[in-house]
Amino acid sequence: MAEVTLSIGGRAYAVACRDGEETRVRMLGEMLDSRWTSAARVAGGSAERAMLLIALMLADDLDEAQRRPPQGAAVSEDALGRIADRLESLAAALEQPPSTS
Repeated sequence: MAEVTLSIGGRAYAVACRDGEETRVRMLGEMLDSRWTSAARVAGGSAERAMLLIALMLADDLDEAQRRPPQGAAVSEDALGRIADRLESLAAALEQPPSTS
């Protein structure tokens, strides 16, 4: 078991993680720290409240990401039909013997 020290809002936090996950845990800690200034300003000096606000900001980001349709998922049936037709014509052209001109 590895241990990583995260710096969030100027305070150090020791966090245990699986061996090999140290880089990811540090990156996640940096995400928290990047939101610290705005959360601490609203929290009125309470570190506990600032962490709650950061958690809510990240939960909001996650909710928005989950609600967005996946990239490329909006391909129409018509477009898929045209792609299939084009692929069939390419396959047919490739099956033709080369011309001897």
